[in-house]
Amino acid sequence: MLAVKPIPLETLVQACDRWLQPAAFQDWPGAVNGLQMANPGPVTRLAAAVDATLATVTAAARVRADFLLVHHGLFWGDPRPWIGSRYALVRCLIENRIALYSAHLPLDAHPRWGNNAQLCDALGWKRRQPFFFDHGAFLGWQVVTRLSRVALARRLEQRLGAPARLLPGGPEVCRRIGVVSGAAGEQMALAAQEGVDTFITGEGPHWTYALAAELGLNVFYGGHYATETFGVKAFAARLAARFHLPWEFLDQPTGL
Repeated sequence: MLAVKPIPLETLVQACDRWLQPAAFQDWPGAVNGLQMANPGPVTRLAAAVDATLATVTAAARVRADFLLVHHGLFWGDPRPWIGSRYALVRCLIENRIALYSAHLPLDAHPRWGNNAQLCDALGWKRRQPFFFDHGAFLGWQVVTRLSRVALARRLEQRLGAPARLLPGGPEVCRRIGVVSGAAGEQMALAAQEGVDTFITGEGPHWTYALAAELGLNVFYGGHYATETFGVKAFAARLAARFHLPWEFLDQPTGL
């Protein structure tokens, strides 16, 4: 086994910023894209996770990672005190010299390594067009195809590892399908406005069942977590290959 060459933290962060362009996105209020926690460096092992939680940070420490890439980072909405489990999380990062880099909308929208591009790839859809303009950018992708709802449900289950819940408001044969990972269900009207008859996302509230019928839209809820594992895996693999570093995905499924 070849020895790992340590990489300066600044070098990794510059590469992430260059490839993901976090400054170009208007994210949700309070979200911070980019480096959220520094370490003294250098970096010798990468880890990736969907969420920055005490569980994933502890798992990163256990595998001796010193750079953790996440989709959902430490900062959301209004500031909260760093006490209890939040204090334990930060203490674990500091004591184990783990840097944390978060990419939310930049990792949804990326045309190659993003959640939505990677999910489309997994579903076998290479020819696609930008879709779902929100927060100043196209976050998802749409494809023109001909696929029954039954076949699409089966394919989703195979790729996501669990059944997707169907809101059968649209046609039995899907001809224009839009993909946006995460919690875009409550914005399904935007998906319908952009001309799709079938919308794949992670989750949505109860009232969206009736809305899907009103809009004449098929909606598949594949799980917030399940639809957002793709991006961090793909981008961590890219980083690891570029800098010849070992990496692993820290799976902490929520079932949601």
